[in-house]
Order: sequence, then structure tokens, then C-alpha cells
Amino acid sequence: MARPRIKDVARHAGVSEKTVSNVINDYAHVSDRTRQVVREAIEHLGYRVNLAGRHLRKGRTGIIALVVPELDIPYFAELARHVIREAEERSLTVLIHQSGADRAHELAALAGFGSTFVDGIILSPLALTADDLRDRTGFPPTVLLGELLEEGADHVAIDNEGAAREATRHLIGLGRRTILAVGGRDDSGLGTAEARTRGYRAALAEAGIAYDPAALLPVGSFRMPDGARAVARALEEGARPDALLCLNDQLALGALRALHERGVSVPADVAVIGFDDVEGGRFSVPTLSTVAPDKAAVAKVAVQLLQHRIEEATAPEGAVSSVQAPQDRMVAHRLVLRESTEGHARR
Repeated sequence: MARPRIKDVARHAGVSEKTVSNVINDYAHVSDRTRQVVREAIEHLGYRVNLAGRHLRKGRTGIIALVVPELDIPYFAELARHVIREAEERSLTVLIHQSGADRAHELAALAGFGSTFVDGIILSPLALTADDLRDRTGFPPTVLLGELLEEGADHVAIDNEGAAREATRHLIGLGRRTILAVGGRDDSGLGTAEARTRGYRAALAEAGIAYDPAALLPVGSFRMPDGARAVARALEEGARPDALLCLNDQLALGALRALHERGVSVPADVAVIGFDDVEGGRFSVPTLSTVAPDKAAVAKVAVQLLQHRIEEATAPEGAVSSVQAPQDRMVAHRLVLRESTEGHARR
């Protein structure tokens, strides 16, 4: 049986092919009655929109790529779900690629993987430099997540410095004074870890607490084993913290395990707070206080920005009067306070 076409839907509904197209594209100027009749015809005939044809007529594939450092980090898995949902709203397909935080892989993604099969890239970089973004002639549109480079592309993130300051203030407000930063990185870089460390230091300074460089616990990666090892090593070397600011929830969950194995009570002895509000933190013992970025908003803004850039890049010559400068968009975050800083709720 031949696949139904728009003209078949139009004939069945008793309307023009243009009206069917208007209903499919959800144009506003169609009466509710006509819209209903057309949708019933679409359902009855089993008509499916040819998205590939629609995109190709506009010089696009309808495919975007989401490139993250590690797929098995829960934050990126949860973010990917939001990006896919947001893209589906715009009839876009998402390919997910893992870069391994490797510069060669990130450069390949920035170049569209040497192909024209993706219209644009949403990229969470860890290894790129600002120089990598300065000359991108012929590369697909790109939106950066999380790590702010100096120039060259649209960027979406939370206020990492401000969020870390709030989280550290929360710990100080509990009376904690010896606060270690697990994953802290004290240099002039523009990455997330550097921004969160600056926020941590700012909160200490506000409270009149002296900053000790030894309070930064370096990690090889932002995973649970690294958090556990960093905290275990600090305790074995004689550190006696009363709070831990962990730069992501994976580090915090690892820290909780290390403290538990050494008989340290959380939060009675040591309060712990993380970043990202991943699902595992809601089920740990104790449950994990955290900074919760609005992941749905990150995805929404990133896809919106990317779609706008794709439309600019594929518009007919002369249709775009001027190209907008790269945008730095900030989305909301909030503190979610649970048992690891607040203790068990009284019954």
C-alpha cells in the first residue's frame, strides 16, 4: 500500500494541501474545526511527516550533536534526556558523542566530525582553549555548556561562582569553619572547577575565615572513587574538617563513603554538600545536600540558541541582515538542603 501523502490528507479532509501544511506546522491562523478535521484525516490515513525531506529542502539534516565528556556521569545523562526532549519539540534528532575530555575529540566535534551530517553542536568542553574557537570558518554552529572559554561561541551555564559561594555560606551558617573543597582548583582558568573554587574562597573571606591552600583536595576526575580517595587521604594526613564542599555530587557521594568507613558521622561531625542534584543523592544515606542547576533550562536555552544559529547559517543569501554576537546565557540554580547538612528530619 502506498504511503499517504499531503494531497491524500487534503482530499480526505476536504481542504487544500496548503491548509494541511499549516496544520502540520501548527500555524495559528487555522480554525479549531479545520484543525480537528485535518488531524482526524492524518490519523485515519496514518500519514507521517517526512521530516528528512522538510529539513533537506532548507539545507539541513535535522540532526544535532550533543558532545559530553563522559556518558556515565549522571549529570550528563540527565542533561542529555532534557536536550533530547527539547530537540524533539523542534523536530530535531540528537546524536550523543563522548569526548573523554580529550582535546582531539573535542576539536573533531567542533569541526562537525569532518562531515555535513550534523547541523550544529552542543558541546561541554574540558580540553579546548579559547584559541580553538577563534577561527571556525566553515564549521557548524556551536553552543558551549559549562566551561566558559574567552570568546567565539554561545555559552550556557549557571553562575558557578555564585552557587559555590551560596553553598559555602550555608556551611558557614551551620557553624562550620574548617571547610575542605573536594575537587577545588586554585588557578586562573575559566572552567567550572576554577569558578566554584573562587566562590568558595569568596565566602570564606566574607566570613573572616583564612584560606588555606591545603584545604583544596585535588582529584584526577570527578567520580565517586576520586572523591573517596581524596577525603581518605586528607584524613590519613591529619586533616580534621567539619565540612566538605564537593564540586559535584559524584565526589560528594564518594566522600560520604570514605567518612562512613572511618566512623565519621554526617552531618554531626562533618557536613557535606555537592553540586548537580543527581538522582543518586536523593537516595544516599544520608541524603545529599546539593546545588541544583536547572538542567531543563540549560537544555532549553542551548537548543534554542543552536536552532537560531542553524537558521542563520542556512538562511538564503541576504535573508539575515546581521549575525548576532555570541551570547553568554546564565540559567537558574538553587540550594537543595537534605540530611548531609541538615540532619534527619524530626518526626
